Amino acid sequence: MALNKSMHPRNRYKDKPPDFVYLASKYPEFQKHVQTTLTGRVTLNFKDPEAVRALTCTLLKEDFGLTIEIPLERLIPTVPLRLNYIHWVEDLIGGQGNPRRGIDIGTGASCIYPLLGATMNGWFFLATEVDDICFNYAKKNVEQNHLAELIKVVKVPQKTLLMDALKEESIVYDFCMCNPPFFANQLEAKGVNSRNSRRPPPSSINTGGVTEIMAEGGELEFVKRIIHDSLQLKKRLRWYSCMLGKKCSLAPLKDELRKQGVPKVTHTEFCQGRTMRWALAWSFYDDVPVPSPPCKKRKLDKARKPLILTVLKATVAELQAQAPSIGCTDISPTESVCAWLENILTDLKILHKRVPCGEAELSLFLTAVKNTWVHTRQKRREQGRHLRELPRAEPASATDTAAPSVPAPEETTAEGSNGKETGADVPMESPTEPNEVAVGGPQNPETVQHFLFKCLVNVKEEENDVVVEMHWVEGQNKDLMNQLCTCLKNSLFRQAAKTT
Repeated sequence: MALNKSMHPRNRYKDKPPDFVYLASKYPEFQKHVQTTLTGRVTLNFKDPEAVRALTCTLLKEDFGLTIEIPLERLIPTVPLRLNYIHWVEDLIGGQGNPRRGIDIGTGASCIYPLLGATMNGWFFLATEVDDICFNYAKKNVEQNHLAELIKVVKVPQKTLLMDALKEESIVYDFCMCNPPFFANQLEAKGVNSRNSRRPPPSSINTGGVTEIMAEGGELEFVKRIIHDSLQLKKRLRWYSCMLGKKCSLAPLKDELRKQGVPKVTHTEFCQGRTMRWALAWSFYDDVPVPSPPCKKRKLDKARKPLILTVLKATVAELQAQAPSIGCTDISPTESVCAWLENILTDLKILHKRVPCGEAELSLFLTAVKNTWVHTRQKRREQGRHLRELPRAEPASATDTAAPSVPAPEETTAEGSNGKETGADVPMESPTEPNEVAVGGPQNPETVQHFLFKCLVNVKEEENDVVVEMHWVEGQNKDLMNQLCTCLKNSLFRQAAKTT
């Protein structure tokens, strides 16, 4: 139940998932589908429609006192997901109690939304259905739970959403709910071209009749039709809402509402088990409170931990001993390590400067403009090979030594006696390439506009070691900072291994 912690806070299954052992001991029909693993864990096969139906019926009976029947060839709802939707509607209309009137578009054979809403909150429901089998089962489920006074199930023609269902109604409804058909065709329903290939296959079976899981244009066009109806009905309902099976449907639907000038729009996400769903709601009333959309709380809750590089005491001692060779006069542990880091960063052409920090640490602000730290070993090998392949002066022969009157051209100069180039093969230091950044130039690491990433490096002493922390600030890819951290570590250790 990986996403249960992100369930609606009032969902009864958020902190207490169903106890299969207890339910199996109490309900023989459910016990038939329970399996015990070799480790003693009790499980259920969610790819078996009969097992899923048994669980739904058992939970409704145990936790809500509802008795329902669902045919296997129709949609079998999961209770935690439907409960999440009910609780969000409570948030939209401002409370759990008070007699409210709602519409369930396409109630299904289970009639689960009206049954839960009526049982939990005493809500009145108009439940519409186009499928004959679903309509008959829904009426039966309402009647056998003695809720006919609160729930009215009506059969409507195909493609009927709100307009035709409300043409004989004059009252104002508080909300509508809808679990639309998610798919446009059979291929989508089977996951072809609609499911990311990197995702694992579904862990549960996809049940439902054709009208329940498929519609022309899929859920996107289906919900757009509801939006079109709402533009004509407007304040006949205080809140319009729909559940979505695909996150990618959310943005175009919100764009459509914005184009139509709908004043109040919000959305949420439903998390349960290993399943995510999304929901969209809109209103034409100016006085309705609008619940805030979910923030990225699950991601923000995970504190951004820095990359940590620990330089052990022995390595620190070697770096301290070599620090004077790079002009470091203060050879304290943190200053020595920081000076070597600056030296390495300069070689890598990474913009950096020291910034204010705490008393017991040193801080560097880094801006990487170009990736200069990958394949450094290969680059060193190629550089060495290039130096070895440079032409060298031929050794002087006996004839040359016998005729000193013919001066040999000097190898240490690139100019002849007349001040012009002689064309001698002399290794010259190539200028900085146009796309390279000259460290020490006018660019400020904190203000440069085009970069790969920026990070803050803290160097501090812990016991006898020195710890280097790299904190992400902003940029394109955190993997680049990981690579740079590895490069800095290897460079420090390689430098410490050199003899002083």
